[in-house]
Amino acid sequence: MKNIVVGVCGGIACYKAVEIVNQLKKDGYNVNVIMTKSAQEFVRPLTFQVMSGNIVVTDMFDPIDHWDTTHIDLAKNADLFVIVPATANVIGKIASGIADDMLTTTVMVAKCPVLIAPAMNSAMYENAFVQTNISKLTDNGYKVLKTKEGLLACGDEGQGKLLDWEEIVKEIKESIEKENKYLRS
Repeated sequence: MKNIVVGVCGGIACYKAVEIVNQLKKDGYNVNVIMTKSAQEFVRPLTFQVMSGNIVVTDMFDPIDHWDTTHIDLAKNADLFVIVPATANVIGKIASGIADDMLTTTVMVAKCPVLIAPAMNSAMYENAFVQTNISKLTDNGYKVLKTKEGLLACGDEGQGKLLDWEEIVKEIKESIEKENKYLRS
């Protein structure tokens, strides 16, 4: 069974991550979810726990009843790491090597392929710093998906809308299959 870590950031589009986790679980993947503090303002961890069947990681400093290094264990066991929706904040942190929460710390340890699905206001998405950070990520082997153009939650229209969850699931499966072919070669 393939292990997928889904990092959920705090943007309005994070509700779509629920469908992604649900579909991946139905398709037989083991899914672990890491939520940023901001993501928890939009969707409760319990929702992802029910959909994934696994405890949701929300804090680097949660009390533990046994010794482990959760961020390292999640990263070591992952066949694919997906961040959806990826906010400008988290994209900037990863591109700058900042690891100050469970999501950014875990992705810094990950040796598996990392897929990033951005979602944000069009002005943010088109900002030169955000575009530079996206380029840094792709230059360093991360796969950053395009965004859609359309009506955004804030009422603006433009680029920055998260891809439909079905498209993201398709990208995840293609990335897993590509990795399987590479490992078999």
